[in-house]
Amino acid sequence: MKAYYQLTLAQIRIFLRNRQVLFWSLMFPFFFMFIFGLLFQSDQSTTYKLSILDLDQSPISKQIQQSLRKQNIFETSIETQLNVAQEKLKKGKIDVLVVFPQNFASQLKNHKQSPASVEVYYNQQNAARLQTALTIINGHMDAISKKMTHYQPLILTKTKEISGLHLTYLDFLLPGIIAMQIMSNNMNGVAGQIASWRERGVLRRMQGTTLKASTFIASQITARLILNGLQALLLLLIGYFLFDVSIHGSVASVILFIILGTLTFMSIGFIIASLAKTPESAGPIAGFLSFPLMFLGGVFFPISNMPSYLQPIIETLPITHLSTAFRETMNGGTPLIELLPEIGWLCAWLVVGFILATRLFKWE
Repeated sequence: MKAYYQLTLAQIRIFLRNRQVLFWSLMFPFFFMFIFGLLFQSDQSTTYKLSILDLDQSPISKQIQQSLRKQNIFETSIETQLNVAQEKLKKGKIDVLVVFPQNFASQLKNHKQSPASVEVYYNQQNAARLQTALTIINGHMDAISKKMTHYQPLILTKTKEISGLHLTYLDFLLPGIIAMQIMSNNMNGVAGQIASWRERGVLRRMQGTTLKASTFIASQITARLILNGLQALLLLLIGYFLFDVSIHGSVASVILFIILGTLTFMSIGFIIASLAKTPESAGPIAGFLSFPLMFLGGVFFPISNMPSYLQPIIETLPITHLSTAFRETMNGGTPLIELLPEIGWLCAWLVVGFILATRLFKWE
């Protein structure tokens, strides 16, 4: 037991004394959160650049024009020449162009014979992105038409509000960053350190003592659990005080998944360390595996946005279930009983990983 405590403390001291590793282990996740937060965090709705060309200059066209300009979703500007406005549209300087023809007011007076028309131009290459803008413009024109004709609807929809959580992109990002940190620290860190100790003969000297392999592995696990817990706590504090991110679920569930994630990725790290012949090869192998996992495992973007042909692969990755578990717990307050699939997948990776690690592990 004494050897276990000493090895655990020694591992923590090694980590704390290496200032460069300490700095990047703590600050690297924060940089990711800060940079992605600046890029994607926004409480404002998507806006579209709308230009208006009023060739009629009638009171009614000006009234509709003012009504469109009050819509917050549009950044409006006024055009005076059709060809110039169309050229801006082709070059992407504006998104939508609304043109009131010269006879617009007279068309409205004779609307019983034929409806008045307003021309709406948009770049067909951006049709998918502009569907919201076009829908709003069409709905706005339809509402004005109904108001002018005193239209009485036969069916009314009644909207009712339900209070819910207001989640930002940083609320989504922070759980993924914690999962990424656990993966990187344990898979990359363990692989590099164990391979280095093997090359320097540290493991061989340990083998020559009465130290048991189980004691050595247990001390590594304990030290990594303490370090991962402290790093996760630091990230949560940064998220809470700087970005107003909070945990809506159980703190005990978060701790449980920190433990499961640490054990799972440590087992993978031991496998990499056993396969790598040198520390120089351990780093690239771990990086080759961890880099795609960051983007496939739902760390930065929802896995539902991934291509359908990748979904079966994504569903088997441990980082997918770890990031999902953190996100469901922190963002939605999902009870632990509903996260049994994530627990099952992580435990499966943990068991298989440690079985392989124990068979492949070499002291020399």
